[in-house]
Amino acid sequence: MSTRINLLPWREERKRKRQQAFLMMLGAAVALGGGVWLAGVGYFNHHIDHQEQRNDMLRVEIREFDRQIARISELEATRNQLNARMEVIQDLQRGRPQIVHMFEEMVQTLPDGLYLNTLRQQGDRLTLSGVGQSNARVSSYMERLERSDWLRDSELDVIEVRRRDGIRVSDFTVRARQTSPSSTSADNGEDAE
Repeated sequence: MSTRINLLPWREERKRKRQQAFLMMLGAAVALGGGVWLAGVGYFNHHIDHQEQRNDMLRVEIREFDRQIARISELEATRNQLNARMEVIQDLQRGRPQIVHMFEEMVQTLPDGLYLNTLRQQGDRLTLSGVGQSNARVSSYMERLERSDWLRDSELDVIEVRRRDGIRVSDFTVRARQTSPSSTSADNGEDAE
């Protein structure tokens, strides 16, 4: 007699247990993978949030620095304007005595027999127009201008001889440069070098 053992149910049971073990391991692996993924996402999100906070703080600081830079630029512009005004005032202060000296030189250099009709000034350039009794008096006037400490570089622009009331007169226009004794000696010192 032979005994017959039916191994089919045992094999099926073993197969079912293996499937259950496989599914449990698969579930555990999926759960573990999901946990690692969630931990990674949480970790990186935390760092991203932290970096965003730092970026926001930097943006606030940058805006503050931009305001300060704009204020500094305004102050520099104001300082430049004030410096320009101060230079103009200092130039006027330096030039104040020059006009007095220039008019004094006009009187001292003017020879007899010659008088001025107009005096125009543009910067340091003067244009003198007048009438003289002769060309020699005009020439003498130009020589005196050259010897003056306050007037230099005289040039004769126009001289016209005409008759007025039966007398021969010379209408003239002379150009000269206004200077000061200190700048004249500085110019001469530079020329000597």
